[in-house]
Amino acid sequence: MSTPLVHLHVEDRIATLTITRPKALNALNTAVINALHKHVVDLDGRDDVRVVLLTGEGEKSFVAGADIAEFATHNQQEGQALAQRGQDLLFTRIANAKKIYIAAINGFALGGGLELALSCHVRVASDNAKMGLPETSLGVIPGYGGTQRLAQCIGKGRAMDMMLSAKMIDAETALAWGLVNAVSTQDELMAEAKSRAKGYLRNSGDAQAAVIRAVNAGLDHKGGYDTEIVEFGKRFTSKEFVEGTEAFLDKRRPSF
Repeated sequence: MSTPLVHLHVEDRIATLTITRPKALNALNTAVINALHKHVVDLDGRDDVRVVLLTGEGEKSFVAGADIAEFATHNQQEGQALAQRGQDLLFTRIANAKKIYIAAINGFALGGGLELALSCHVRVASDNAKMGLPETSLGVIPGYGGTQRLAQCIGKGRAMDMMLSAKMIDAETALAWGLVNAVSTQDELMAEAKSRAKGYLRNSGDAQAAVIRAVNAGLDHKGGYDTEIVEFGKRFTSKEFVEGTEAFLDKRRPSF
């Protein structure tokens, strides 16, 4: 029997979803997105779950990004469909979930990995975590809501610099900027996330769901997400996207 791509554990009204691709640094691909989608839909309907912890297996990576090889040969239409489907199935679904989602960032959260953490309502990180949206180094842009949610979270100036430079930031910088809510050691990360979850359990779940809806109503400007999808798709017609993805897969520096 093959190992599931996402493992679910439920205890004391807290669910833990763990992405189990440690050899691939828990990189997102279509299969992982589909598996997470099924769990998100299921958990939204469960009365025995109030809070969901989302993490990656191992100590190196939460999610190190999307699986580049899976979409390196896409055309514009396929690129737009990839972004639209990912947003609809998973990222927007988590952001609008009835349950509270806490991302426990254990290591690298890059590209789609940081976008996944940003779709969660709260984020805690281990002190070895590195976060970034490095898509411009591949000749593409974030396509799973990152251009919108990062700016909403840390402000336009800092978000612009992170995306334009493609640089990573460390956990302490992320804490200072408000990208994460707490930082702990790797060994204490899940305990920190669970402690926060238990604190939320003391309050009204219905009211918390209403808070999520109210906050999202003021932040989710659909035009921004739609523009991101279109611009993401357009990158697939660019020579620089071809160079960037080929360089990544060949493990060399791109020539832009």
